[in-house]
Amino acid sequence: MNIFLDESGVSAGLLPFTLTRHLADIRIGILTIREKWELLTGLTVVTKPILQNADSLRVPANIIPTASSVDHILKSFQDKTPFTENEALRMLHRPWQIFQFNDWALRHDFESLTAGNTSVAISSSNQCIKGNQIFIEQDAVVEYCTLNASTGPIYIGKSAVLMEGTHIRGPFAACEGSVVKMGAKIYGATTLGPFCVAGGEIKNSVLFGFSNKAHEGYLGDSVIGEWCNLGAGTSNSNVKNTGGEISYFRSGNSTAEPAGNKAGLLMGDYSRCAINSSFNTGSVVGVCCNIFGGRLAKYIPDFSWGNERYIFEKAIQDISNWKKMKGHQVTPAEINLLKQLYSNTS
Repeated sequence: MNIFLDESGVSAGLLPFTLTRHLADIRIGILTIREKWELLTGLTVVTKPILQNADSLRVPANIIPTASSVDHILKSFQDKTPFTENEALRMLHRPWQIFQFNDWALRHDFESLTAGNTSVAISSSNQCIKGNQIFIEQDAVVEYCTLNASTGPIYIGKSAVLMEGTHIRGPFAACEGSVVKMGAKIYGATTLGPFCVAGGEIKNSVLFGFSNKAHEGYLGDSVIGEWCNLGAGTSNSNVKNTGGEISYFRSGNSTAEPAGNKAGLLMGDYSRCAINSSFNTGSVVGVCCNIFGGRLAKYIPDFSWGNERYIFEKAIQDISNWKKMKGHQVTPAEINLLKQLYSNTS
């Protein structure tokens, strides 16, 4: 049997992140939804209908499986019986739920990833609180840091680097190859996806992978896609001066959607902003934007170049430049996908 993670009917609710990836490849906690299914079941996970077989079990891709819920989820779909969302079983319907559920997801992923495994010894140069809730993978470098796991577990992935003077308050995950720069202050629940760079102050945010928030400035209650860069001094607001409810506009003509009284920046893949950019509460940035100058709108559409439209060839060249900095290249599949998106937004 394999598991077919079906995003039909649910992916539109997770824009802008599902414009450039299958919903199952959204990262929440430490792992993506696809990776959680693979780890917890040992089954083959497919996301394309053409790869289904007669024994495929169709499961909505927005369900977040955990060790305590996965058997119940599978049985419900095998028996075709309904189930109810609750504290133990959650589903993603809107993109801000990624940071709202991240504390919960981090704790579950930490238990699943560390069960039966042994952490690398924590260097004596570090100051630790509740060290039994700190797990460090092979080849990670963690020296002269403060690691406080009393508020939640701390996971340091393979080859990650926490530079000296870093202050971490869990729950927190630095995935494979990520780097936290000197003097960074990071509060839970924060996830740095693979090969991200983090600095300054970060709280309750998820960076999917290969993105940089490398300098001073504040990032809070936010989700940053892949291959993004926040210029030095960039900050976002996550609370209104009134303390009131915050709403998101996820397209230029959408209606306001309430997201609670703490809600920051949602930034789609391949987007970048200049130094000292300031984002309002409840801001949404689309895919492949180059942001600079003036007061920033709460909604910035895909392929924006300041207040103009990105020239497609220039957009691809700029993405290529950024990917080369991390030893990667733009793939034909990426170019084709972005070209289709570009045509749809013209």
